[in-house]
Amino acid sequence: MSFLSVLFGVIILMNACSKYNIEATVDNLPNITGYPIVGTNQTKFYNNTAEISAPATGSAFYGQNAMYSGNAPKYVNNSDGTVTDMVTGLMWQQTPDRNGDGTINSSDKVTYTQAVAGASSCKTGGHTDWRLPTIKELYSLIMFTGIDPIVEGTSTSGLTPFINTDYFKFNYGDLTAGERIIDAQYVSTTLYVDYTMLTSKTAFGVNFADGRIKGYGLTAPGGGEKTFYLVYVRGNSEYGKNSFSDNGNGTISDNATSLMWMQNDNGKGMNWQDALKYADTTQFAGYSDWRLPNAKELQSIVDYTRSPSTTNSAAIDPLFKCTKITNEAGNDDYPFFWTNTTHAKPTSGSAAACICFGRAMGYMTDPSNPSIAGWIDVHGAGSQRSDPKTGNASDFPHGFGPQGDAIRILNYVRLVRTIN
Repeated sequence: MSFLSVLFGVIILMNACSKYNIEATVDNLPNITGYPIVGTNQTKFYNNTAEISAPATGSAFYGQNAMYSGNAPKYVNNSDGTVTDMVTGLMWQQTPDRNGDGTINSSDKVTYTQAVAGASSCKTGGHTDWRLPTIKELYSLIMFTGIDPIVEGTSTSGLTPFINTDYFKFNYGDLTAGERIIDAQYVSTTLYVDYTMLTSKTAFGVNFADGRIKGYGLTAPGGGEKTFYLVYVRGNSEYGKNSFSDNGNGTISDNATSLMWMQNDNGKGMNWQDALKYADTTQFAGYSDWRLPNAKELQSIVDYTRSPSTTNSAAIDPLFKCTKITNEAGNDDYPFFWTNTTHAKPTSGSAAACICFGRAMGYMTDPSNPSIAGWIDVHGAGSQRSDPKTGNASDFPHGFGPQGDAIRILNYVRLVRTIN
């Protein structure tokens, strides 16, 4: 990318950041440190296909996300272009409208280079300590009250984004610019330590249109640099940093999040309903209150400095033990892990969120030579996807979706409990 295009992008960011600049402000940051995880805001209950009433204790589908609210989301609109998260102690820009024209569309998107460079000149709300968020900071904003759009859809009617639009400004992809509804990827500062699509340098981002974390190649498919929405963050510099301790009894405590984890996973794949039952009936290390983690809890223990190719491990701290599998390409890898969070679609609750501690595999065809196709890491270890709660993975020999995402259905489990 040319110097002029970088400069132009930074000017756009400066304009957006200056829009809300005021001479005197109140900091509006609560005195919160550490890594308190915001709840997913999921209040509905689901079986394998649809919404249901709350399951009784010990019955099928007991233990899912809506039964554990966690730290309920709580935001404050500071009326100066910023929103304060009262759970995490983080302050956010309210809108990804970079050019300040009041409309969120493709003209507000910037490259990773521009996003990183623009933070130092941002003065939204009169503050000068803005930064591009890490993937863990950015994921703190996701709300699983969202509805996953149909990829080919052209209408947003009936859809709900995966971010709280009472406080944050949002828009889907810009159809007038040739984008898809789902093209609402927000960039983080977290780079993948490996490559996606075989050779692509990659940054992790959160898509608040379809409710996923993926690694996005920094080069656009048609050439040039890929562009993203972004919001800057400030405050709580400890957010997203784990503080693990080995309890010597097969459990690991994270003193930053006040969560205790099983050191080992369950050692085999199972469907979502069986995973919930396994969690509900497990007694271990003197505790009987183990549960399947929600999506944000499980993502909190991803170690984005590790990957199968670069550290010969899962993307998790070495204190944890992770079962090795053989992936779709026939290579040593590590599993997808279930969460108790349903990933709702417009008329269905048939999928649940899962975290990829190994490669996020997909079946891709070479566009320049359609005779060449195969399984590759398309989105990176540390992604969050969704998988069908039940069914047969053999029905998806070439995966599913635009990148041929691997469908496994029988995913692994790592249990969690809250430390009193």
